[in-house]
Amino acid sequence: MACPRHRHSCHKCAPNGRIGSKDFLSDAMQKTVLNVAILGSTGSIGKSALEVIAASEGKLRVAALTAHGQLDLAIDQARTHQARWLVATDTVAAESHDWSALPADTELLLGEDGLRRVAMADEVDKVVAAIVGSAGLVGTWAALEAGKTVALANKETLVVAGSLAMSLADRTGATILPVDSEHSAVFQALAAGQRDELQRVILTASGGPFRDYTSEQLSEVTVQQALSHPNWSMGPKITIDSATMMNKALEIVEARWLFDLAPEQIDVVLHRQSIVHSLVEFVDGSIIAQLSPPDMKLPIQYALTYPERRRGPAPRLDLTQYQHLEFQPPDPERFPALDLGLRVARDGGSAGAVLNGANEAAVAGFLNGEMRFHEIVPICKSVLDHHQYDSQPSLEQLLEYDGWAREEVSRWVCA
Repeated sequence: MACPRHRHSCHKCAPNGRIGSKDFLSDAMQKTVLNVAILGSTGSIGKSALEVIAASEGKLRVAALTAHGQLDLAIDQARTHQARWLVATDTVAAESHDWSALPADTELLLGEDGLRRVAMADEVDKVVAAIVGSAGLVGTWAALEAGKTVALANKETLVVAGSLAMSLADRTGATILPVDSEHSAVFQALAAGQRDELQRVILTASGGPFRDYTSEQLSEVTVQQALSHPNWSMGPKITIDSATMMNKALEIVEARWLFDLAPEQIDVVLHRQSIVHSLVEFVDGSIIAQLSPPDMKLPIQYALTYPERRRGPAPRLDLTQYQHLEFQPPDPERFPALDLGLRVARDGGSAGAVLNGANEAAVAGFLNGEMRFHEIVPICKSVLDHHQYDSQPSLEQLLEYDGWAREEVSRWVCA
């Protein structure tokens, strides 16, 4: 793999040997404006990405937007940012929607075919993969097939199909740059040393709103309580995942594939303030951390402008003010999801698709009032325990495992 800064094979600037297969400096010099497709523009990541692009002083430009719901907001976004394409992925909702306010120079596309088209378009330089859940796999996969630079916020792509996705990126020359704040922090910190000097990565977790709850209190958690994250503003699914710590379990799996790590090289610590986003420890004992306020604009901007750093709209950390940073090991009994993440990182194969599918169905069941909060992780473990493991499934088989896991949760809910 060509190192993006030194143009030879090394691990100094492309820390995992797999991220960054293009010559970024050459691309940046040849092109002064980069066209960006935002898959999932009406979600929290998509909105932040639009803020980053608007503040880029013309160096980034919106080429395409996609939305499943909130179609009026998507139309407003297309008008404000002069998008060439707008994709409505919910074809049923799109057919009955009033599109008269859509700008005449914005082309409307529908469904997964439209999603694939903009993700693979020659005019698109970078793709922000921000569709939540396994639904984001379609657009991300198309971008990887086209050899695009993908700013990956959709961790489920690597949870479900990490081995296949990284192999595809290797074959097509696609580049995957992390947007999750934890993985962006690891990516930045890894630049402080050589790959063979790496000891471990340490992902931080706020612990969510229930980090101090007893088992009895957890059994009474309401949807409204679970949607109130103490530090971050996120969509409902990710917020629930944070409360169960399943988000951290999925991030363990994502880190395993993204940085080509052994599961034993990945640790998690609780950090209530969400200021230190992750740490990297090297063999000499040095620990490098990345710090910033809990806001997604910084990791989004870094993925869109890498290897350059530019001024942007992200809030700054004011170290002239009193700061209290705490770290503590997570209690495995309080947060059993972490063991599931490590297990899936070790097992690979079909395990990730099953865990992710079960979790998405269980979270939907909780949000719909069909199960209790404290039941989400146990049902995911049960489904994972009882599936027929396959060490080398195809993409089609992984999607079948995903569907099977969802059906199993549905049967459990209806029982």
